[in-house]
Amino acid sequence: MEEQTRGRYAWTVKVGEKGQFVIPKEARDLFGIRPGDTLLLLGDSEQGIAIPPKAVAEALVDRIFGNMPFPEGGK
Repeated sequence: MEEQTRGRYAWTVKVGEKGQFVIPKEARDLFGIRPGDTLLLLGDSEQGIAIPPKAVAEALVDRIFGNMPFPEGGK
């Protein structure tokens, strides 16, 4: 299921027995998520879980470590 309100989206996914879920194709396309990409998973015990777009993760890495490139494929 997908809902959209002014550039904000919501999808539902089911978590499998191994704790895995599939990011819906529409979300992967929208955010440019490709096979082999490394995603940053953020969590806050009160606000929940967030998976920011790659550009946000790259900006965070730059802010913390300087102009180091964001690692591709977890390398």
